[in-house]
Amino acid sequence: QADLGGGVKEYHDFRELIKSPEVDIVHIATPPHWHGLMSIEAAKAGKDIWCEKPMTRTIGEGKKVKEAIAQHGNIFRLNTWFRFKDDFYGMNVPVSKIKKLVDTGMLGWPLKVTISKHTGFDWKFYWVGKENLPEEKVPAELDYDFWLGPAPYKPYNKHRVHTTFRGYWDYDGGGLGDMGQHYMDPVQYFLGKDNESPVTVDVDAPQQHPDAVGTWRRITFTYADGCQIILDGEAKDEKAAYIEGPKGKLYRGFQSDIPDLERKLAQYPEPAPQITDFLESVRTREKFALNEINGHRSCTLVNMGLAALRLNRSLKYDSQNELFINDDAANRLIHQPMRGPWSI
Repeated sequence: QADLGGGVKEYHDFRELIKSPEVDIVHIATPPHWHGLMSIEAAKAGKDIWCEKPMTRTIGEGKKVKEAIAQHGNIFRLNTWFRFKDDFYGMNVPVSKIKKLVDTGMLGWPLKVTISKHTGFDWKFYWVGKENLPEEKVPAELDYDFWLGPAPYKPYNKHRVHTTFRGYWDYDGGGLGDMGQHYMDPVQYFLGKDNESPVTVDVDAPQQHPDAVGTWRRITFTYADGCQIILDGEAKDEKAAYIEGPKGKLYRGFQSDIPDLERKLAQYPEPAPQITDFLESVRTREKFALNEINGHRSCTLVNMGLAALRLNRSLKYDSQNELFINDDAANRLIHQPMRGPWSI
């Protein structure tokens, strides 16, 4: 508080904060099982919203957030900045330059993008939960019932809260839930997929525990036109391509097998500009570059992958209606019940 000038007001209940006329913008930095509900309540209260990734814990919650913002006219920013990064994936170039290359068609179409520990992130053991947690005494300083909020009741254990909650399905989705939107959202952007979702998701993983997120080897998302995003937890080759197309490949350091790439690329126009200053969006009421619409689509990638992991099988997805095809079990994961009295 001293660093902020002192006198910072604290709240036990977020609903009191969003009702305050002194508050214009809310920053939602809670565990993900609260993101959707808090975003909707903030939208109803007329606040602009800066929400951490993942945008929501389910696809259904994401749709409800979009609807609330459309109804109330809020400005929404999803806080993954990776599509704006100046040095992306060790490419030594901004994401916009990768998009420029993709848009030229020099790599061909469709494209396959592989995100591994050599081209982004090491997925395999990140945020794995502990199975069969014993009940422990709730610390006096923690309102555990409020911390759970809309999540199902499970007896308290320190691993469920604080810094390790990401390893449990009720609150997040392991490394994919935590970091998936960071690394897949820029790919969605440079592939031009901000308004659609993949039509299939395939997994290579052991059977998951019903409570604790486990390890996995590979998740493959395929779009209707054949483009693929592959999350590879088993990658061994440090020199493997990041993007592969029928006409060429792109590697770390923006290296390519296309001769004289930089000279050829200079002849093409730059991608359309984006609003990357959130306060500019708040002032002008123009949408932020990563908003509730395209943010929901990249979060759908995450939640499609998590659904396939939990069910341990391939899934087909209707991108327009945002439902899994002929799969009741998968669709139950789109609309998961909330523990009372919470609802959206």
